Amino acid sequence: MPLILDLEKAYEEAKNDPSFKSEMNHLLKDYVGRPSPLYFAERLTSYLKGPKIYFKRDELNHTGAHKINSCIGQILLAKRMGKKRIIAETGAGQHGVAVATVGALMNLPVVVYMGEKDIEKQSPNVFRMKLLGAEVRPVDSGSKSLKDAMNE
Repeated sequence: MPLILDLEKAYEEAKNDPSFKSEMNHLLKDYVGRPSPLYFAERLTSYLKGPKIYFKRDELNHTGAHKINSCIGQILLAKRMGKKRIIAETGAGQHGVAVATVGALMNLPVVVYMGEKDIEKQSPNVFRMKLLGAEVRPVDSGSKSLKDAMNE
């Protein structure tokens, strides 16, 4: 429980710190590419004859998904707390890629736990994590997937 309380205290301080918010907003805008553009789906809207349909284009964010949005804030907070490395788990690998990307940006070592089966299925994402400097640790217990990688 003390670790959770430390995290809560650090978050409460950070969210009220203009320099923290400024750095986070800068990274989200200029590094991630937010706000994500909206695309009006004209033909789908016409076909449905009613609601206007828009697609939020998070796949255009750096790393190709929404996962990096939360990683920016989490790793900025970890760095502010004086943490020396980042530990994460991933299933398909998108979260691992996002963590590895932000870890590399902030010069923090990253360890990603990933089930052996997921590593086999998602080799391009494993390659990307390693390319970004992350250590990918296979989990061979239980289902050998995300479910058990979370327990390592």
